[in-house]
Amino acid sequence: MRTIIFSAAAAGFLAAAPANADLRIFACEPEWGALAEELGGDHVDVHTATSGGQDPHRIQARPSLIAKARRADMTVCTGADLEVGWLPQILRQSGNRAIQPGAPGAFEAAGAVEMLERPVVLDRALGDLHAVGNPHIHTDPRNILVVAEALSARLAELDPENAGDYAARLDDFRGRWEAALERWNAAAEPLRGVPVVVQHVNWIYLETWLGLDRVATLEPKPGVPASAGYLAEVLTTLKAKPARLIINAAYENNRSSQFIAERTGLRDVTLPYTIGGGDGATDLFSLYDETLRLLLDAAGV
Repeated sequence: MRTIIFSAAAAGFLAAAPANADLRIFACEPEWGALAEELGGDHVDVHTATSGGQDPHRIQARPSLIAKARRADMTVCTGADLEVGWLPQILRQSGNRAIQPGAPGAFEAAGAVEMLERPVVLDRALGDLHAVGNPHIHTDPRNILVVAEALSARLAELDPENAGDYAARLDDFRGRWEAALERWNAAAEPLRGVPVVVQHVNWIYLETWLGLDRVATLEPKPGVPASAGYLAEVLTTLKAKPARLIINAAYENNRSSQFIAERTGLRDVTLPYTIGGGDGATDLFSLYDETLRLLLDAAGV
């Protein structure tokens, strides 16, 4: 088995912004909070609503989050209905017109990228489908740079006095990110074509980036827990088309993946999914370092 050790990412400025920051940002997920800090530097004060151990679909609209949203100049969220179960309530109760849907202060990362897995038919009987496509866009790091371009432009629109600084920080981030992408792509080459099982359909962008071959999903429908009968069907599928490993996210219950792993001998790997989802995923760069390290180790390549 070959173990890859990745070098530390070039350090961006991620220190806490001063109290007199030009823009107060309410970020829905850790990846977007980190990106806003990369691009905004001293000009932004970022509050991230969720952590790496939380399911971004299911968050409580706590009073503390409503208070943060009430004072925000901007929201930076995934969109594509990922936060539909909690963000609309926060926005409504905040009474903050600057961040309501359609306002310049409401930024949705999904609007900047090409969405995958757009459903042909919308029917709740088919599970938790997202009308505009799969919202888990950040699992492909190539999308991060596309979102960064759009987010930098929005920061400059909201804070034109500092537009030059936002442009300079974007250029710096782009250079470091492109260098990291080159390194990640080279390291990930052995993963191309590796057959995998996934717990939930939140990895299509990762699969597309790395060329992984998904042979089974451990949910009969998105967001619907597997029954014993369905898992028996998965075992039958894996006899006909064996996989190499099972992928689940740090926030997911992995009982189904453990059940399959015990009966097939497959490696069950828990990926951080986002910043804070594992000890090794402490910022945007180390998130993908750690994701690749875990996948290469589990795949035995």
